[in-house]
Amino acid sequence: MQTISIAIHGGAGTLVKGMMTPQLEAEYRAALQKALDAGYKLLEEGKSAVEAVEKAVILLEDSHLFNAGKGSVFTADETHEMDASIMEGKTLNAGAVSLITGIKNPVSLARDVMDKSEHVFLAGEGAMQFAKLQNHTIEDEAYFYDELRHNQWLEIKDTDSFQLDHSVKKDSKFGTVGAVACDINGNIAAATSTGGMTNKRFGRVGDSPMIGAGNYANNETCAVSCTGSGEYFIRGVVAYDVSCLMEHKEYSLEKASDIVINERILKLGGDGGLIAVDAKGNIAMPFNTEGMYRASKSSNGVEEVSIYK
Repeated sequence: MQTISIAIHGGAGTLVKGMMTPQLEAEYRAALQKALDAGYKLLEEGKSAVEAVEKAVILLEDSHLFNAGKGSVFTADETHEMDASIMEGKTLNAGAVSLITGIKNPVSLARDVMDKSEHVFLAGEGAMQFAKLQNHTIEDEAYFYDELRHNQWLEIKDTDSFQLDHSVKKDSKFGTVGAVACDINGNIAAATSTGGMTNKRFGRVGDSPMIGAGNYANNETCAVSCTGSGEYFIRGVVAYDVSCLMEHKEYSLEKASDIVINERILKLGGDGGLIAVDAKGNIAMPFNTEGMYRASKSSNGVEEVSIYK
């Protein structure tokens, strides 16, 4: 009997227990539970892993609590630049977008790139032209305004500083969102979406939209969605690194994920975490920070919604 499973994350970082109000913690847990349940319901109905991860990420993008979609951080120019990617493990088809503005659900645009174009990665003005051709709603700036995000930006605007949404200077409100899933047919998929870094300049792009760095899926190995210090995840090709260890060293999902997050990325100086699933429905969610917003559910009875270690 094929195990169906899904895991989601809402970012990793300095999630110190006691720094968050009970009410805010409850809000985060409820948002994670809602996305988890929606994705899992599609898997139960026999829908594909791709549909499940897209649905889960859409709900996380629609929440102001996470640095993706509605809750995206501000750039140095007081705008929003969002990135997203999606990949299916059966065909290795993938879609990604970067430096887009006004798109309510970047993950859905990435899915359209995968399904409705000959390309994998579209960026900036070209990606926006494609979005208009696909009739994506362009929201105005007010939709993406979040007071806490704006205050984060005001603290460092007009400086050369930029910060990951999960840096220690903050009130512990973090970022990038993602989902991985295994469906009834043993096909797997991964999706990741982010608003990037506060006060970022020069069209900075992190690992989230980069296939192999922040997002990857291959039925032969695993589906992975990453969160953390993007520059290091790009250098370490982290998502593919997990797959590579499984393929060439025949490591289990858990062992490969653990080595990449708790050894290999640390050696580079990076921090963060990832969620991963394999074609048997096994789940791994390692992180090397104080916490990672995460949740998982599987037909073998596992269900978890967690924030801290």
